This record gives sequence, C-alpha cells and structure tokens, in this order.
Amino acid sequence: MRKPALFLFLWIISTSLMAQKQTPRIQLNHIAIHVTNLQQSAAFYRDVIGLDSIPEPFKIGKHAWYRIGPAMALHVIAGAPEKKEYYKNNHICFSVSDMDAFLARLKSAGIVYEDVSGKTGAVTTRVDGVHQIWFRDPDGYWIEVNDAKE
Repeated sequence: MRKPALFLFLWIISTSLMAQKQTPRIQLNHIAIHVTNLQQSAAFYRDVIGLDSIPEPFKIGKHAWYRIGPAMALHVIAGAPEKKEYYKNNHICFSVSDMDAFLARLKSAGIVYEDVSGKTGAVTTRVDGVHQIWFRDPDGYWIEVNDAKE
C-alpha cells in the first residue's frame, strides 16, 4: 500500500517541478529609442533628465546607453530618418525624489511640460497624491516624470 502513495507523491512533485521549469523568469532589460540626432538626444537624457551613462559594447558611435534601474538600461540609437508624432499614452516614465527640484531643472533647460490634460506648465496630482508631468524629448518621445515612492 505504501508504494502507490509514494509513487503518487513523487509524480506530483516531479510534475510541479517540470511546470516551474517550463515558465521562464522574465524581466525588463532595456528600452530602445531610435533618434535623428544622437548627440542632442544623449545630452538631453544625460543633462536634462539626469541619467547616468553606462558603457555600450559596440563603440561605433551610434549608441548611447543609460542606467534606468537595477539591471535596466535605456538605449538611444542613432539613425531615425525623421522625427515622428507619438501618442502621449505611449511613454517612458521616470520617478524623482524631489518634483520641485526636477521642475526647476526643466525650466532652466527651457523644457516645456504639461499635465495629463495637456495644460502647459501644470502638474497633475493623482488620487493617490502622486504628482505627474509630461514632456517630449528632442525626437518627440513622450516622457512622464512623477514622484511615486515605488
């Protein structure tokens, strides 16, 4: 009587382990954007947004890489033939610890920002108290910045 119970137990365990192995772990590695002017966009993400650059392996002058989180990067890639119009809901979002300091940084760089409804120079306050703004990078990609804690 013990053998069937042991067999059933081992079968359940092995089936469970096989199911776990069949679902690969996945996480965000990088976001890539295609830009018309690499130097202008690289300066924007470095100097205006404040991202730290990281080494890129190609070393052919067509890429700039930035750290955007633990084991995550933004790849800025040269070669886009022209700027495009992008929908605001398709955006990259960064969180800052001090929204007022970030707004001052944008203003000193001459960057125009808006709230969720498109009102220039306004800040959205979500129902959870998080403040948000939106603006565009040199190629028109939308960027949201908020002061969310997580």
